[in-house]
Amino acid sequence: MSLAPWRGAIARALHRNRSLVYARYLQLATVRADHRPANRTVVFRDFLKDTNKLKFITDTRSDKVDQIKTQPWAEVCWYFPNTREQFRISGCLILVDSDDYEQQSARLTAWQQLSDTARLQFAWPHPGKYRDTSPEAFTTSAPDPLQPVPNFCLLLLDPVQVDHLELRGEPQNRSIYQLDENQEWFCVEVNP
Repeated sequence: MSLAPWRGAIARALHRNRSLVYARYLQLATVRADHRPANRTVVFRDFLKDTNKLKFITDTRSDKVDQIKTQPWAEVCWYFPNTREQFRISGCLILVDSDDYEQQSARLTAWQQLSDTARLQFAWPHPGKYRDTSPEAFTTSAPDPLQPVPNFCLLLLDPVQVDHLELRGEPQNRSIYQLDENQEWFCVEVNP
Protein backbone atom coordinates (compact mmCIF):
# COMPACT_ATOMS: atom_id res chain seq x y z
CA MET A 1 0.00 0.00 0.00
CA SER A 2 1.32 3.44 -0.87
CA LEU A 3 1.28 6.29 1.61
CA ALA A 4 -1.88 8.39 1.51
CA PRO A 5 -1.83 11.89 -0.02
CA TRP A 6 -3.04 13.47 3.25
CA ARG A 7 0.10 12.29 5.05
CA GLY A 8 2.05 15.24 3.60
CA ALA A 9 -0.43 17.75 5.05
CA ILE A 10 -0.12 16.16 8.51
CA ALA A 11 3.68 16.07 8.26
CA ARG A 12 3.72 19.80 7.36
CA ALA A 13 1.33 20.64 10.21
CA LEU A 14 3.42 18.68 12.71
CA HIS A 15 6.58 20.40 11.51
CA ARG A 16 5.07 23.89 11.57
CA ASN A 17 3.63 23.29 15.07
CA ARG A 18 6.68 21.48 16.50
CA SER A 19 7.27 24.24 19.06
CA LEU A 20 3.98 23.27 20.74
CA VAL A 21 4.37 20.10 22.80
CA TYR A 22 0.58 19.68 22.82
CA ALA A 23 0.41 19.62 19.00
CA ARG A 24 0.78 15.84 19.28
CA TYR A 25 -2.38 15.64 21.43
CA LEU A 26 -5.67 14.85 19.73
CA GLN A 27 -9.15 13.79 20.71
CA LEU A 28 -10.30 10.22 20.11
CA ALA A 29 -14.00 9.45 20.05
CA THR A 30 -15.34 5.92 20.43
CA VAL A 31 -18.83 4.55 21.06
CA ARG A 32 -19.98 3.23 24.45
CA ALA A 33 -22.18 0.15 24.82
CA ASP A 34 -25.19 2.47 25.33
CA HIS A 35 -24.41 4.04 21.90
CA ARG A 36 -23.30 7.33 23.45
CA PRO A 37 -19.99 8.88 22.39
CA ALA A 38 -16.90 8.67 24.58
CA ASN A 39 -14.15 11.19 23.92
CA ARG A 40 -10.66 11.54 25.39
CA THR A 41 -7.28 13.06 24.60
CA VAL A 42 -4.55 10.75 23.33
CA VAL A 43 -0.97 11.31 22.18
CA PHE A 44 0.02 10.70 18.56
CA ARG A 45 3.01 8.34 18.64
CA ASP A 46 3.79 8.34 14.88
CA PHE A 47 2.59 6.22 11.99
CA LEU A 48 3.08 2.46 11.93
CA LYS A 49 6.04 1.87 9.63
CA ASP A 50 5.17 1.79 5.90
CA THR A 51 1.44 2.25 6.58
CA ASN A 52 -1.13 5.01 7.04
CA LYS A 53 -2.08 3.74 10.50
CA LEU A 54 -1.76 6.23 13.36
CA LYS A 55 -0.20 4.90 16.58
CA PHE A 56 -1.41 5.55 20.12
CA ILE A 57 -1.07 3.61 23.36
CA THR A 58 -3.61 2.54 25.96
CA ASP A 59 -4.11 0.34 28.99
CA THR A 60 -6.11 -2.83 28.30
CA ARG A 61 -7.92 -2.23 31.60
CA SER A 62 -9.40 1.07 30.35
CA ASP A 63 -13.04 1.45 29.30
CA LYS A 64 -12.07 2.35 25.75
CA VAL A 65 -10.72 -1.15 25.13
CA ASP A 66 -14.14 -2.74 25.73
CA GLN A 67 -15.73 -0.02 23.59
CA ILE A 68 -13.33 -0.77 20.73
CA LYS A 69 -13.91 -4.52 20.98
CA THR A 70 -17.66 -3.92 20.63
CA GLN A 71 -17.44 -1.15 18.02
CA PRO A 72 -14.04 -0.54 16.37
CA TRP A 73 -15.14 2.52 14.35
CA ALA A 74 -13.76 5.76 15.75
CA GLU A 75 -12.75 9.27 14.82
CA VAL A 76 -9.99 11.58 15.95
CA CYS A 77 -10.06 15.35 15.83
CA TRP A 78 -6.66 17.02 15.67
CA TYR A 79 -6.19 20.78 15.78
CA PHE A 80 -2.93 22.59 15.02
CA PRO A 81 -3.01 26.12 16.50
CA ASN A 82 -0.02 27.66 14.71
CA THR A 83 -1.29 26.77 11.25
CA ARG A 84 -5.00 26.85 12.17
CA GLU A 85 -5.69 23.43 10.66
CA GLN A 86 -8.05 20.69 11.75
CA PHE A 87 -7.92 17.04 10.72
CA ARG A 88 -10.84 14.72 11.41
CA ILE A 89 -9.69 11.17 10.74
CA SER A 90 -12.15 8.30 10.85
CA GLY A 91 -11.52 4.60 10.56
CA CYS A 92 -11.26 1.36 12.49
CA LEU A 93 -9.21 0.92 15.64
CA ILE A 94 -6.95 -2.08 16.04
CA LEU A 95 -5.87 -3.27 19.50
CA VAL A 96 -2.37 -4.75 19.59
CA ASP A 97 -2.15 -6.44 22.98
CA SER A 98 0.10 -9.17 24.34
CA ASP A 99 -1.90 -11.81 22.40
CA ASP A 100 -1.38 -10.18 18.97
CA TYR A 101 1.70 -12.00 17.72
CA GLU A 102 1.60 -10.47 14.23
CA GLN A 103 2.19 -6.90 15.49
CA GLN A 104 4.19 -7.75 18.62
CA SER A 105 7.39 -6.07 17.39
CA ALA A 106 5.51 -2.77 16.90
CA ARG A 107 4.05 -3.08 20.41
CA LEU A 108 7.49 -3.81 21.84
CA THR A 109 9.01 -0.79 20.06
CA ALA A 110 6.21 1.49 21.28
CA TRP A 111 6.85 0.36 24.87
CA GLN A 112 10.59 0.88 24.61
CA GLN A 113 10.13 4.40 23.20
CA LEU A 114 8.12 5.52 26.25
CA SER A 115 9.65 7.51 29.06
CA ASP A 116 10.00 5.85 32.46
CA THR A 117 7.21 8.13 33.73
CA ALA A 118 4.85 7.01 30.96
CA ARG A 119 5.64 3.33 31.54
CA LEU A 120 5.04 3.76 35.27
CA GLN A 121 1.36 4.63 34.65
CA PHE A 122 0.79 1.06 33.44
CA ALA A 123 1.87 -0.21 36.88
CA TRP A 124 -0.70 1.93 38.69
CA PRO A 125 -4.00 0.51 39.97
CA HIS A 126 -6.85 -0.25 37.56
CA PRO A 127 -7.88 2.94 35.69
CA GLY A 128 -11.43 4.16 36.26
CA LYS A 129 -11.95 2.23 39.50
CA TYR A 130 -12.35 3.80 42.92
CA ARG A 131 -9.15 5.53 43.96
CA ASP A 132 -6.68 3.30 45.77
CA THR A 133 -5.55 5.33 48.79
CA SER A 134 -2.89 2.93 50.04
CA PRO A 135 0.54 4.63 50.26
CA GLU A 136 2.16 2.16 47.86
CA ALA A 137 -0.55 2.28 45.15
CA PHE A 138 1.14 4.97 43.04
CA THR A 139 4.72 4.53 44.24
CA THR A 140 5.54 1.24 42.56
CA SER A 141 8.91 0.71 40.92
CA ALA A 142 9.26 1.39 37.23
CA PRO A 143 8.40 -1.54 34.95
CA ASP A 144 11.05 -3.23 32.82
CA PRO A 145 11.90 -0.78 30.01
CA LEU A 146 12.50 -3.62 27.54
CA GLN A 147 9.45 -5.85 28.08
CA PRO A 148 5.91 -4.41 28.17
CA VAL A 149 3.61 -5.19 31.04
CA PRO A 150 0.64 -7.38 30.00
CA ASN A 151 -1.88 -4.51 30.16
CA PHE A 152 0.13 -2.29 27.75
CA CYS A 153 -1.60 -2.02 24.39
CA LEU A 154 -0.59 -0.41 21.12
CA LEU A 155 -3.63 1.18 19.53
CA LEU A 156 -3.76 1.73 15.76
CA LEU A 157 -6.23 3.83 13.79
CA ASP A 158 -6.60 2.59 10.21
CA PRO A 159 -8.13 5.58 8.37
CA VAL A 160 -10.80 5.42 5.68
CA GLN A 161 -11.58 9.15 5.59
CA VAL A 162 -9.64 12.32 6.41
CA ASP A 163 -11.36 15.72 6.54
CA HIS A 164 -8.74 18.49 6.39
CA LEU A 165 -9.92 22.03 7.17
CA GLU A 166 -7.57 24.98 6.78
CA LEU A 167 -8.99 27.88 8.76
CA ARG A 168 -6.66 30.48 7.24
CA GLY A 169 -7.65 32.43 4.17
CA GLU A 170 -10.85 33.80 2.73
CA PRO A 171 -12.47 31.55 1.87
CA GLN A 172 -11.11 28.77 4.02
CA ASN A 173 -10.10 25.49 2.37
CA ARG A 174 -11.47 22.05 3.06
CA SER A 175 -10.49 18.73 1.48
CA ILE A 176 -11.97 15.31 2.13
CA TYR A 177 -9.83 12.28 1.37
CA GLN A 178 -11.55 8.92 1.11
CA LEU A 179 -10.41 5.37 0.60
CA ASP A 180 -12.34 3.71 -2.23
CA GLU A 181 -13.28 0.04 -2.71
CA ASN A 182 -9.94 -0.56 -4.49
CA GLN A 183 -8.03 0.76 -1.45
CA GLU A 184 -7.02 3.88 -3.38
CA TRP A 185 -7.26 7.38 -1.91
CA PHE A 186 -9.12 10.15 -3.70
CA CYS A 187 -9.63 13.76 -2.71
CA VAL A 188 -12.62 16.09 -3.09
CA GLU A 189 -12.49 19.82 -2.41
CA VAL A 190 -15.65 20.89 -0.54
CA ASN A 191 -17.04 24.11 0.88
CA PRO A 192 -15.63 24.90 4.31
